[in-house]
Amino acid sequence: MEEMVLQEQKHEVANPFADTVSFRKLFDIGKMFASSALVPQTYQNRPMDCTIAVDMANRMGVSPMMVMQNLYVVKGKPQWSGQACMSMIRGSGEFKNVRPVYTGTKGEDSWGCYIQAEYRDTGEIVKGTEVTIGMAKAEDWYNKNGSKWKTIPEQMLAYRAAAFFARVYIPNALMGVYVEGEAEDISKEERDRTDNPFDIPTDVMEEAEEVFK
Repeated sequence: MEEMVLQEQKHEVANPFADTVSFRKLFDIGKMFASSALVPQTYQNRPMDCTIAVDMANRMGVSPMMVMQNLYVVKGKPQWSGQACMSMIRGSGEFKNVRPVYTGTKGEDSWGCYIQAEYRDTGEIVKGTEVTIGMAKAEDWYNKNGSKWKTIPEQMLAYRAAAFFARVYIPNALMGVYVEGEAEDISKEERDRTDNPFDIPTDVMEEAEEVFK
């Protein structure tokens, strides 16, 4: 899969919820995407979900398709794909020479990864939090049922390292959304208390569609 390149947004984003006309335009765009067979299936025929995705894309300065292809819901929590998180770091405009650095011995608990980047303005080298297999085991990420840490540990190390880096250095880009794997690593009790933010009641969605027809 080709790497996604995010464009740094230079202009101020208008608030689409500032007035009815602005929201109507946003909702119309959401309906257009919802009627397309090219968007991911989870967004097809769901105009309200598409509207939210379009608004997020507008605020991030990226394509709505990028958001729809890389934002999905797992057990009630929206999360970015690991690749999307890495692309956000590389496309933030603040850093260059972004790369994962692996440490320790492959196959052992010391095997780890951190994200290294360089500030474009100053050339300062920044190193994110190092994530290791030992950490994954200690935090009980590794042994959870269905855990990908056992099957694709190299990718999980990079994804989690990218998530830690992004949360410290470009938190606004994530917009408070989890990165792939984080949602599953939350305790089952907490997951059960969380509703799907995209699970809009049918009557509410129908009312909104009726208002903005």
